[in-house]
Amino acid sequence: MTAVLQNDRFLRALLRQPVDQTPMWLMRQAGRYLPEYCATRKQAGSFLQLCQNPALATEVTLQPLERYALDAAILFSDILTVPDAMGLGLYFAEGEGPRFERPLRDEAAIRQLQAPDPELELRYVMDAVREIRKALQGRVPLIGFSGSPFTLACYMVEGRGSSDGFPVTKTMLHDRPDLFHHILQVTATAVTAYLNAQIAAGAQAVQLFDTWGGTLTKAAYQEFSLHYMQQIISGLTREAEGRKVPVIVFTKGGGQWLEMIADTGCDAVGLDWTTDLGDARRRVGDRVALQGNLDPSTLFAQPAAIEREVMRLLDSYGQGSGHVFNLGHGISQFTRPEHVTALVQAVQQHSRAYHRAAV
Repeated sequence: MTAVLQNDRFLRALLRQPVDQTPMWLMRQAGRYLPEYCATRKQAGSFLQLCQNPALATEVTLQPLERYALDAAILFSDILTVPDAMGLGLYFAEGEGPRFERPLRDEAAIRQLQAPDPELELRYVMDAVREIRKALQGRVPLIGFSGSPFTLACYMVEGRGSSDGFPVTKTMLHDRPDLFHHILQVTATAVTAYLNAQIAAGAQAVQLFDTWGGTLTKAAYQEFSLHYMQQIISGLTREAEGRKVPVIVFTKGGGQWLEMIADTGCDAVGLDWTTDLGDARRRVGDRVALQGNLDPSTLFAQPAAIEREVMRLLDSYGQGSGHVFNLGHGISQFTRPEHVTALVQAVQQHSRAYHRAAV
């Protein structure tokens, strides 16, 4: 029997329903800034082994909830599990980030690309979702996630991250758009099945991480990123366990395209820190909720400065529901855990005044 959800303000805010205070969670909230995470990762042997061990993935997913009064848990995994399951050979080079042994450069290999079965090749992720839901016992909702097709394709073609704008990927995008669209279509099919499997296993909201969509021109963004995210959203299971399953789209660097993102059918748009929160609310109106968007570097500052920035952001959004407090990107590994405590306390203390009409 599924445990009754005790704290649903995150899900309610995503659907723009009244809440008593602004809910919050943090991108990369289970991560290297926490000493307990580092200890568990060491026990696992490597980051990839940690992702592939459902019991340890459950442990690190819950660690930030033991420290902080957060309103959601997010599945501990990695966006590159999907291309790894497609046979590209994911590995992590020490100090250099993720790499693929077999990047997609050859037309024959691209034409042979197939979407994996999430309950077979990605069974460890689904087992982790089931185990996390059981361990949460209804404390807070669980967020599932995937990378966007364009973001995944950047790594799949390049074979690694890029500090110079993914030149191999963008060369293929321009010279062989037919091949690049094939990668994106297969990946979109895979991501749709992957997220639906997470929802079936117990994820109560899902987020698409379009980390590199903001590196594109407007026309290319529409064609190579937004189109495929819209396709995924239209194919998702939108209700489970008698509740709507909200969908969040986060395009880093996508602040200039908020209206287009809001029209994809998502329930919420994630904002990085370069977008003004109040202006974003005026632009999207009541079409979607907004998530964000504290600059992660603010957490290097002293608690008083963190509190001031929290108050500024809350005031920028203004009265009423429809806002989920988060960072504008993932939390830095160099963040002091006690500064996150100050952040959480500031959001709780100051956000209630913006929801008094709902109480």
